[in-house]
Amino acid sequence: MLRKFVTLATIAVAPLSMVFSQDSTKKATLNVSGSLDAYYRYNFSNAKDSLRKNNYTSFTNSQNSFELGMASLKLDGSIGKVGAVVDLGFGTRAAEFSYNEGGSLAAVKQAFLTFAASDKVKFTMGKWGTHVGYEVLDAYLNRNYSMDYMFSYGPFSHTGLKADITLGAVGIMLGVANPTDYTSASFAKKNFIAQLSGGTKSGKLKAYLNYVGGKDLSDNSINQVDLVVTGTVTDKFSIGYNGTVKSVKPSGGNSDSWWGSALYLNVDPTSMFGLTLRGEYFDDKKGVAGFATSIFDATLSANIRIDNLTIIPEFRLDSAKDPIFYKNSDTNDPTSKSTGSFILAATYHF
Repeated sequence: MLRKFVTLATIAVAPLSMVFSQDSTKKATLNVSGSLDAYYRYNFSNAKDSLRKNNYTSFTNSQNSFELGMASLKLDGSIGKVGAVVDLGFGTRAAEFSYNEGGSLAAVKQAFLTFAASDKVKFTMGKWGTHVGYEVLDAYLNRNYSMDYMFSYGPFSHTGLKADITLGAVGIMLGVANPTDYTSASFAKKNFIAQLSGGTKSGKLKAYLNYVGGKDLSDNSINQVDLVVTGTVTDKFSIGYNGTVKSVKPSGGNSDSWWGSALYLNVDPTSMFGLTLRGEYFDDKKGVAGFATSIFDATLSANIRIDNLTIIPEFRLDSAKDPIFYKNSDTNDPTSKSTGSFILAATYHF
């Protein structure tokens, strides 16, 4: 009886042994990285009500307080043509990013599988950060610490299936996903996502034309077209541009939209010091994003780099066509059309 068991076990294990023997010729890789950011923000209007911090963009909703942003840990593994990425985040920044999720899913910034069908085609399935916009979630990858309005009221992430196609200097991404920012969306209609990218042979000029369209969970029709252009003028000066328009059409209603445009001027006199000036115009006169006015923000950020640590002192001025900001003397509705803030932030990555 024992002999029969051993014989059957040998037969069962033999195919697995062949698979592992074949896979052993392929080199597996695992990269571990992570980051941490923290900040202090002071709004000069100093509204006394804790709900009136004069902040309408993501991740810096505090007043006169030291805050932890996000601690991240990213695992990126691959073997042969397949790979997997698990990117976890903890803290208020991660919680705002995953605002639609609860429980353990709230910590999942990204989690996806990849398969390279060829050197020109790669498939990805899972959750990943959006392709739309100039700014990204991880603080150390942005030169300004505070976020712009276009990032804050655009998509954060997509969960679905996409294909990245490389045709020489041109890149094409096509995909289908759940409604924006939803990891789980049973019975919901799906969104179509796309990107067309290209650049000069030198790599000094790059452009990305992005699209998201479909239905949200309220059955509104959503369409967003976004353009990002980056240019390296010299080794010390570069420019970035982001323009976007998002339309929303309620079921049985009329379509309205908001749009925005931002210019980023980056100067790096030395490897240890840089300055970035961001100017953004955000037009929401139709009230699609909830403002019913237009807003301009100007942000000047210094980047002081010590190895992988970046210290970011930042001054920001927000100005609207109508009063949407609070003074410390306001008791009910906002009476100010402008406000100023100071941020001292620090980011570290490994």
